[in-house]
Amino acid sequence: MKIYVDIIVDISHSSLDRIFQYRIPKSLMDEIQVGMVVNIPFGKGNKQIKGYVIGLSDTTDYDVTKIKEVISIASDSVSIESHLISLAAWMKERYGCTVRSALKVLLPVNRKVHEKVNKEIIRLVDEETLQKAIDAWKQKKYHGLYRAGEYLMHHKKVMQDQMTKDIKVTTAVLKNLEKKGIVQIKEQGIYRNPYGIGIKPTDKIKANKEQQRIINEINNHLGEENKIFLIHGITGSGKTEVYMQIIDKVISEGKQAIVLIPEIALTPQTVKRFIARFGHRVGVMHSKLSQGERYDQWRRATEGDIDIMIGPRSAVFTPFSRLGIVIIDEEHEMTYKSETSPKYHAREVAIQRGEMTGATVVLGSATPCLESYHMAQKGHYTLVTLKEKAATSHSLQVDVVDMREELANGNKSIFSQALKIAIMDKLERNEQIILFLNRRGYARFVSCRQCGYVVKCDHCDIPYTYHATGAQLICHYCGKTINMVKKCPACESKYIKQFGIGTQQVEDLTKREFPQANILRMDLDTTTKKNSYDTILGSFRDGKADILIGTQMIAKGHDFPKVTLVGVIAADLSLYMSDFRASERTFQLLTQVTGRAGRSILQGRAIIQSYTPDHYSITCAKEQDYEGFYEAEIMYRQLMGYPPFSNLLVLLLQSKHEKELITRSFELARDIGLVAPGLGIEVIGPSPANLSKINHTYRRVILLKTKDYKTLTLFFNKYMHRLHVKYNDITIQWDMNPLISY
Repeated sequence: MKIYVDIIVDISHSSLDRIFQYRIPKSLMDEIQVGMVVNIPFGKGNKQIKGYVIGLSDTTDYDVTKIKEVISIASDSVSIESHLISLAAWMKERYGCTVRSALKVLLPVNRKVHEKVNKEIIRLVDEETLQKAIDAWKQKKYHGLYRAGEYLMHHKKVMQDQMTKDIKVTTAVLKNLEKKGIVQIKEQGIYRNPYGIGIKPTDKIKANKEQQRIINEINNHLGEENKIFLIHGITGSGKTEVYMQIIDKVISEGKQAIVLIPEIALTPQTVKRFIARFGHRVGVMHSKLSQGERYDQWRRATEGDIDIMIGPRSAVFTPFSRLGIVIIDEEHEMTYKSETSPKYHAREVAIQRGEMTGATVVLGSATPCLESYHMAQKGHYTLVTLKEKAATSHSLQVDVVDMREELANGNKSIFSQALKIAIMDKLERNEQIILFLNRRGYARFVSCRQCGYVVKCDHCDIPYTYHATGAQLICHYCGKTINMVKKCPACESKYIKQFGIGTQQVEDLTKREFPQANILRMDLDTTTKKNSYDTILGSFRDGKADILIGTQMIAKGHDFPKVTLVGVIAADLSLYMSDFRASERTFQLLTQVTGRAGRSILQGRAIIQSYTPDHYSITCAKEQDYEGFYEAEIMYRQLMGYPPFSNLLVLLLQSKHEKELITRSFELARDIGLVAPGLGIEVIGPSPANLSKINHTYRRVILLKTKDYKTLTLFFNKYMHRLHVKYNDITIQWDMNPLISY
């Protein structure tokens, strides 16, 4: 008999991130299970706190007289599926987080929410008995009972809401009827449903030859150990239909599926497609849902009411007990990496969960991340390709405009002459236009508008970032600093300055240039409210606007049949971020956004505006040539020793006191340098962070680089806690293989 529980206490402190043992009281012996949250006495004062049960035991290594007893099960808290406990332990080792923080992220809600119920009124007596009661109520002038009795003569069963609405009786009257034995009030729990209302069912689409080949290959290997597929499919090749037909097979075998999508903006569109195909067995989980909706979706998953869960990265933790497949659509997206602790990557978690459960993992993208494609080239993933568009449509015409020539011809507008003419033409044809601002991860780099030259660090081949304070250019990889240049080092032009523009500015200029057009803007400022994504996209899809302006939110996944023109305002904005992944992100965004045009029978066109039109990320995006881009980019990464040929650990150091932070950052780098060479770790920095001051807090970074990921985890687990204690006068945060530039 298990009489002890192993518990992680619900206190956020690394020194308490260990197992504590408690005795199970006899009253709870048959109730306590792994994954539950319990109330326990803790510390010298026996303060009541919560703890997570991560194991049961019949023995203890401690003095039994000193072991305290569990107080109760925390009835207001939700429990964790027991098989996810081991996933939390893996996350601790992988990401250097506490078990407690890993357990927290496994829960979509941390408290139970009041269950929503429907009440049904059921008549229990025959008409003769009811009529006698009605006559008596009429005589005694019990008007409420009389109206209710007359109503029940014609309704043997009725929902309470409908009855009170029809005859205006109070719930007190209905309870009185129940007390008299006239009716039974039957409660039925219902789930809050954020989607699914009014969605028409659709039939399975007949797959084309390419799609069927991939469906057969994946279906034939479902359940094989450590099986990971990478679907490289061009935009419009029908990857979603492939996913759905694979899920058909998984569900037919009594298993469950998780489908991850990168942005909340895609959730309504994707969920509606799945509900139309699979009906009410589809759930959805994302941050824009209410607390009650999230709790109900989690409850549906734990109770087996759904077979498919769709959502962004947190949906990877869906508590399915019969998980058969995890599909990650647009697997290259940065949003799959958490920016708060634990800084996990959903792709890595999905693969680990697949290893634990035997579930197959399918990654899909028109522009796979370089690391994933490299893994496929090395044979660690199985690569399958879709090279044909699923629907019959014209080939996409993509033009690249050299904005240096526009400037030379006297055009200082953000619109090239080609883009202006194309927009006017589409407006006259009553067709739709997307204007895309390539602004992801925007940083203030310095560029020459006349020749396209960008000022880069000669050590790291990364663009300098412009800092207004002191008018300096700083490399955020090695810390090298130079003064702001006055003229272009390449052509001596005076048209050299920091580069940048915002969506609101683009909207204002577009309204001025095309006053006859109806314009919608989609960015962080316009999508703060619940359902705002769906509202904006729905309005555009319904033809209520001619032009949609936006950032990466509009770049992928959306299908607008009337969009025949995509204009990329400034391709260079992401190309010269202070980040070694800048070329990859530029190629991905350009390929994705140009694929929004011409997705129906109408001819599609995309115009990319750039000051460096010959860069391989732009020329390859123009030709939709992923393989060509991969070959060029992988050579650069290998030459510079960047991932996938190395692994990175970023330490972000913060303090309110700038001088103290600078001093302590160099001291920390020196201490790390005492052990790093012996582990094969290169220490880079410290240097100012990309945003070197936020909210009166100064920020600096130290970068550790090594070939083996396990070396970083060894360093972290062996030394980082001691260094954290020694440098407790500054704040230290860390990120393994970050996707953002600190």
